[in-house]
Amino acid sequence: MAIPTYKDCMLPFLSLLQDGKEWPIRELGEVLAGHFALTPAERAELLPSGQTAVFVNRVGWARTYLKKAALIESPRRGVFRITARGLDVLAEGVSSLDSRYLARFPEFQEFQRASLPQDDSSSAFLASVGSTETEVTPEEAIESAYQGLRQQLAQELQTKILSCSPTFFEYLVVELLVKMGYGGSRKDAGERIGQTGDGGIDGIIKEDRLGLDTIFIQAKRWQGSVGRPEIQKFVGALQGQRARKGVFITTSTYTADAISYVGQIDTKVVLIDGKKLAGLMIDFDVGVSVAASYTVKRIDSDYFEEA
Repeated sequence: MAIPTYKDCMLPFLSLLQDGKEWPIRELGEVLAGHFALTPAERAELLPSGQTAVFVNRVGWARTYLKKAALIESPRRGVFRITARGLDVLAEGVSSLDSRYLARFPEFQEFQRASLPQDDSSSAFLASVGSTETEVTPEEAIESAYQGLRQQLAQELQTKILSCSPTFFEYLVVELLVKMGYGGSRKDAGERIGQTGDGGIDGIIKEDRLGLDTIFIQAKRWQGSVGRPEIQKFVGALQGQRARKGVFITTSTYTADAISYVGQIDTKVVLIDGKKLAGLMIDFDVGVSVAASYTVKRIDSDYFEEA
């Protein structure tokens, strides 16, 4: 089944605590994963940041909402138990829990108010929260917005690259590889050799600062897909240089036959299409600059541990 939302996790989470015992959060997570029959792949799925598992994040927010509504409490770090109010809620025989239900409790109302921006838009924002029940956690909402902005920027980058000259594109790919850690300085590490008679090679770059090995580059600023014949020509050029490694970069895509071919040959050839190229440029700050930066922080529990 699909990974449950944090709302879907709330009632099963509370129900597990109805025995009145103290439950470690890790054990609760394990039992809930079994309750939802999650596969190993679903349990291992990460948020786009790669820092936290999606299921762990959603269980964490289910816990937070239940605690803010005073349905559960934490007698000590990482351990939870049900409150009298939580038992009363279960006794009602509710079929699900969500923010609208929890909003009947003053503690949860205060939690919602404290989460609002303190400006003139607070009232309107509160009304929208009350009328709309989201399925994602705050972290997921932030990361979803970030990914949307990133995809838009990648598309803009791809369009911009296509408007540049072939010569500039060749310099761009060498610059990117240098930023990724290949070679040393831009002057020392990369050299553009895209001249007539270059044998299908547009650039060379040192694999490391000492120049123990060399990577050859082919850069194609194309609109159509790159097929197997073009890759075969590049591999032939590499063999003519007695080279073992090459990177083929295009602004477009590769055919399935071309991708299959590079997996069958001894020469190591990495294919980078337009989408991946734009993503790498964003990651390594080539052709882009930081417009704004937001840091998400959480409580450092160790700081508050008294000796």
